[in-house]
Amino acid sequence: MKPEFKIISNLINKNAHVLDVGCGDGVLMEFLLKEKKVNIRGIEISKAKVQNCIAKGLTIIEGNAEKDLKQFPDNSFDYVVLSQTLQAFLNPEKVINELLRVGKQAIVTIPNFGYWKIRLHLLFKGTMPVTRTLPDEWYNTPNIHLCTIKDFVYFSKTKNFKLSKSIALKNDKPTYIKKSNLNFKNLSSNLGIFLIER
Repeated sequence: MKPEFKIISNLINKNAHVLDVGCGDGVLMEFLLKEKKVNIRGIEISKAKVQNCIAKGLTIIEGNAEKDLKQFPDNSFDYVVLSQTLQAFLNPEKVINELLRVGKQAIVTIPNFGYWKIRLHLLFKGTMPVTRTLPDEWYNTPNIHLCTIKDFVYFSKTKNFKLSKSIALKNDKPTYIKKSNLNFKNLSSNLGIFLIER
């Protein structure tokens, strides 16, 4: 189980209606079903992963979030979850807007490219780092819009959506991100988890 799943679960109320965008093989969906008894659906672009989810009895549609979220009405979910997928979209801003249209709140997790180990790797080795949260080589990564925790916080201010909760994950330990510790969390954390709303 990915470390952020428990944090995501803690941000979601029991029996809520949830959409997991880019749900992969449905591991988070299964976890939320068990932990929170949510009414959950998934959307996933990979046909093989969709079939895997269907085999597990999960409710899922095959689709591209950048194009296919428009089929959902406004506020049709209590929460929309986007776990470590934002950086793989061609237009992350459009996706965020759709998450906040479809859901009353959205939970977005991002691998933090400002993490000190990544900075050191680039500085001393001069090559793109491979880490637990960024596991692919530069030539086969789906990530095209890498950002930092600080980038996402600034993005929220520019685009006028509210960060209801901002959580940094370091060595599987969560702590809150505040204005006073933003620089430190940006340096010391490998993952950012944000509960956002309009």
